[in-house]
Amino acid sequence: MTATPEFRWHAIGRRKSSVARVYLTPGTGKWEVNGRTLGDYFPRPSLVQHIQQSFTATDTLGSFDVKARVDGGGVSGQAGALRLAIARALVLADELHRTKLRQNGLLTRDPRAVERKKPGQPGARKRFQFSKR
Repeated sequence: MTATPEFRWHAIGRRKSSVARVYLTPGTGKWEVNGRTLGDYFPRPSLVQHIQQSFTATDTLGSFDVKARVDGGGVSGQAGALRLAIARALVLADELHRTKLRQNGLLTRDPRAVERKKPGQPGARKRFQFSKR
């Protein structure tokens, strides 16, 4: 046991079929996503900007070290799950961030997911070609 308590906040975010577990610790802004850096794991700059939205909304970019574990889905879904998990962890770290994050819509889970395929059809909405005769 250490004499000084370590502050660490944990939160979970979901989007489509992706799940992100995030651990925030006060630090210098280091990122580790599945053992890699943020830019290494998400090569598209638009996704990196999407993920960092929670930090820019609360002016805390670079004041927390982020360690994340992301599973399931594709790159876009994983980025959305990571964004929600970071926003939830920031609220746990400081309750004053809640209003800013809520105003920007960062605490709301995106409910959109793939619609299931229906029986007797080739897809969720697509129908086989109709033949009158």
